[in-house]
Amino acid sequence: MPALWVILGDVSVPESFSRVKSLSHQLAAWVPLSAEQTYRRQEYLAFLSELGEASLVRDCGPEHVTASCFVFAPDLEKVLLCFHKKARFWVQLGGHIEANDATIADAARRESHEESGLDDIRMLSDAPFDVNRHELASAFGRCRRHWDVGFAAVAEGEPRASDESEDVAWWHVDDLPNRVPWDFRVRVANVRAELAR
Repeated sequence: MPALWVILGDVSVPESFSRVKSLSHQLAAWVPLSAEQTYRRQEYLAFLSELGEASLVRDCGPEHVTASCFVFAPDLEKVLLCFHKKARFWVQLGGHIEANDATIADAARRESHEESGLDDIRMLSDAPFDVNRHELASAFGRCRRHWDVGFAAVAEGEPRASDESEDVAWWHVDDLPNRVPWDFRVRVANVRAELAR
């Protein structure tokens, strides 16, 4: 029997293929250590339920899910950050989900490789460790709000900047750069706490 297809913006995906269902199951099963992350997780579940697979597609609206990755050194004492050209601050690696990403974790892995040039990025789980919804400046074009889902990985090596970032560098988790989003230090600490469980 032929697969049923749905069209989302310029993207066609098999109806039986549901990255949203998989992500929703992962978020529902996650019991964050942080009360703020617990609250935010509930907002994500409602957003995913309301928009379905369209929530993952950049062309389906001004707000959508993105995938990011907190890439740590193997001892978890350093984190790999990129200086984002549009945002003008240091942040974890990540970006939009593409049609050929089988899962949201795969999107985070792909973006991490593209933005860092590192080949050996080992995901620590296919489940998320962080959720962060944030507004975007006009420099981001049609995008107005990202519902970012953060994963964790480890890697080693010398990163290389990409077209999307001016610089990529390892930073000690206790000595992050000054130009980071206002809540970034707390987010890094939360991810490390989740990894320590």
